[in-house]
Amino acid sequence: MSNTTTNVKTFNTDRTKRTIIAALFAAITCVGTMIIKIPTPTLGYIHPGDGFVLLSGLLLGPIWGAFAAGLGSALSDLIGGYFIYVPATFVIKFLTALTCFFAYKAISKLLKTKTELPQLIISGIAGELVMVLGYFLFEIFMLSIVNKTSLSAGVLASIAGIVPNIIQGIFGVIIATVLHPLLSRLTNNL
Repeated sequence: MSNTTTNVKTFNTDRTKRTIIAALFAAITCVGTMIIKIPTPTLGYIHPGDGFVLLSGLLLGPIWGAFAAGLGSALSDLIGGYFIYVPATFVIKFLTALTCFFAYKAISKLLKTKTELPQLIISGIAGELVMVLGYFLFEIFMLSIVNKTSLSAGVLASIAGIVPNIIQGIFGVIIATVLHPLLSRLTNNL
């Protein structure tokens, strides 16, 4: 067998493996978002799915991880009947995973520690800040444009979602920090 044939088979095997793991992370993110729902006063809910959004970015990298996070989260909105949120959720969770990945890489270069704990926590917080800001801005748009209210009314109504999103983000960071050492073995060879 030639070297070229071996390289093509390795490439196809690696790509297939990466695709399967990304699909699994999308499914886990979707289920994690849907399985435990704590209702909020804004008619939304707090869920553990953000932990898997962060893990998608950390373990699968910027492209595959961001797509898995966005797709899994958007699917949960679609299945759950939150249709108006589907496109926004895809973009927001995509950017959350992407931010987490790049923050982790940048912090890892700056910090030379024996443990990954500081990098995981700080990058998780950076990613979740994107989520909080993303939903805040989307809800201003949705409430003021779609519902045809004033911009100030949209801003005031959107402020109510900040605290529940921060709480969800905190749980996401905790879940990602705890599960990262266990799940990183799964993706080490990608």
